[in-house]
Amino acid sequence: MESSHTPRSISLKKNDPKTINGWAMYDWANSVYSLVITSSIFPIFYENITSEKVEVLGGTFLNTALYSYTLSISFLIVALISPLLSGIADAAGKKKSFMKFFCYLGGTACMGLYFFSADHLLIGLSMVALAGIGFSGSQVFYNAYLPEIASVERQDEVSARGFALGYIGSVILLVVNILMIMNPEVFGLEDDGTPARISFVMVGLWWMGFAQISFNRLPDNVYGRSIKGSVLYKGYLELRKVWFELKATSRLKRYLIAFFVFNMGVQTVMYMAVSFAKKEIVDMPDSGLIISILIIQVIAVLGAYLFSYLSSRFSNIKALIISVLIWVVACYIAYIIYTPYEFYALAALVGLVMGGIQSLSRSTYSKFLPETIDHASYFSFYDVCDKLGIVLGTFAFGFIYELTGDLRNSALTLGSFFVVGLVLLLLVPKKERVA
Repeated sequence: MESSHTPRSISLKKNDPKTINGWAMYDWANSVYSLVITSSIFPIFYENITSEKVEVLGGTFLNTALYSYTLSISFLIVALISPLLSGIADAAGKKKSFMKFFCYLGGTACMGLYFFSADHLLIGLSMVALAGIGFSGSQVFYNAYLPEIASVERQDEVSARGFALGYIGSVILLVVNILMIMNPEVFGLEDDGTPARISFVMVGLWWMGFAQISFNRLPDNVYGRSIKGSVLYKGYLELRKVWFELKATSRLKRYLIAFFVFNMGVQTVMYMAVSFAKKEIVDMPDSGLIISILIIQVIAVLGAYLFSYLSSRFSNIKALIISVLIWVVACYIAYIIYTPYEFYALAALVGLVMGGIQSLSRSTYSKFLPETIDHASYFSFYDVCDKLGIVLGTFAFGFIYELTGDLRNSALTLGSFFVVGLVLLLLVPKKERVA
């Protein structure tokens, strides 16, 4: 097997505008899942149709904690299977094929949420888990295209463009969904939950539909690789090779550990913010929850480009340190606020750093990679850290809530993740050292 440090000639010209725009359009396509399903309409729908305590598989859970655990399970599954699949994708040049599979799985599961009901909670939560698996699984292979389509000096900007398009596109669909939910009679619908259910179907159609732009423009098998013999065995060998290469690095390895810790907080905030506000903010109407989510999304566009600029002025790590410091402050503010307007102000602050840290985390990892053609395998380790962080973060959020009965304590727990992540970022060396 050829070394990942000696890539063949690349058939794709980097920084091609058509390819970059096609790649960024996948953020436009799949970000509606993050906004509508995980952050806004579905969590509100879920809280409204389930009682405070629910029974599943013979156990009794707080409804918010059960939702948190479901997300944890879905991301754990992705963390377990994505490394091997990425090894196969690299060895066989099948990155786009895997990306398509997970896209269609996630989109179909979102549409399946139309049938979600409290009477068949286990089936509904299975759709939640499958949607999460589809979203997370496709992200592994999508992110792995970044170092192939953009030169190092442009990766911060290109990553920011993808997240910005994602925030804009998801807001457009969310606004349409809100209008449908608030004025069902205009759309010929009954005000019985059907508008929300239709919004889940729209997410699936939007996701799979706009993804076709990316699938048409992204290259397949850039390095002309193929597998002879056992697919699983060659995939395992590919993964094992990259694992030993990664262990031998210093800057990349330390950055990955820091990312794992602070990203626990970032992703848990994204998935559980609505549940927190619904339970802890006094007199917060459902419309107020949607307003706060829109604030986050709109300001996140600015945040993505702002932190891309800061990285060009100071360095990626310093820009991330600034972002994580702000996150620590945001978690403390969440602990002490009680009114909707205070929460709106917090949402604006979270939006600013949400866009920045997500975009910069991805491009920083891409820029720190050694010269390699095994991008999917390398990004699978990034994704494992991402998804295990979500597993631990959402589990901790739900566990602390079940233990104390107060989601404010869960917010403080998230703050501790950012503090530890900040310390670990300070330990990332300025230059790579390979053992």
